[in-house]
Amino acid sequence: MDSLKRTAIILELIERMKERGSWCGETHIQKCGYFLQEMMAVPMGFDFILYKHGPFSFDLRDELTAMRADNLLALHVRPYPYGPSLLPGTAAETVMKSYPKTRAKYKRQIDFVVKTFALKGVAELERLATAFYITREQGEEQSVEKRAEYIHCLKPHVPLEEARLAVEKIDSLRLEAEELLLGRA
Repeated sequence: MDSLKRTAIILELIERMKERGSWCGETHIQKCGYFLQEMMAVPMGFDFILYKHGPFSFDLRDELTAMRADNLLALHVRPYPYGPSLLPGTAAETVMKSYPKTRAKYKRQIDFVVKTFALKGVAELERLATAFYITREQGEEQSVEKRAEYIHCLKPHVPLEEARLAVEKIDSLRLEAEELLLGRA
């Protein structure tokens, strides 16, 4: 996917997150971007690694920084305890209008991600994204308990029961996403 199409998708994702009521911090954008690419098969081309608070892409972080430099994104400071929001900037509309087909092509995937993840708290996003990452890494045939134990081992601050609930939720969401991608939802 070329860079400007990817930029249009990121802008669409952020705009939809904002409309839904997300405060659009970088953690939310990172996790929603991860699910959009990895669960919903939108080929943005970012590399994600399992990092301190779940899957993280340094490439996506760099892209967001470049988008700020190009006035495609603007930083909005929020009152404590929230970090800043990244919202469409003054140049965003030009890119958005230039790629209506790309935005339409991935509308259902973006809708699913925004509806499912945009309003989650960062701790829940960390658990869900980590559960999905581990499920992809270890394979879905691995039991819920084994995957939950592995998450708890990697992230001792995540209680085993919360890890188990995250794995169960991800298993359910994966099936829902597959149905949507196959056109049955």
